[in-house]
Amino acid sequence: MSVAFVPKRHRGKAQINQETIQRLLDENDQLVRCITEYMQKGRAMECVQYQQILHRNIVYLGTIADASQSWLQPQTSPPMERHQH
Repeated sequence: MSVAFVPKRHRGKAQINQETIQRLLDENDQLVRCITEYMQKGRAMECVQYQQILHRNIVYLGTIADASQSWLQPQTSPPMERHQH
């Protein structure tokens, strides 16, 4: 089962670390290989479920990347408005 399919009660509680990200990347590699194999055999319908899992994993990894970018950016306050006299 994909690590992206986390039960609702555990969502937001999982530790996102390099190991978790690497597991997802490894799983994505395997999914791509599986999808490719099915496509080469002319069995496109069988690979739909794997494409859906791959899509969810990629979206999840993108979400992690976006969140980590906001953590890395310095927190700045909005510029002060200048009042015209």
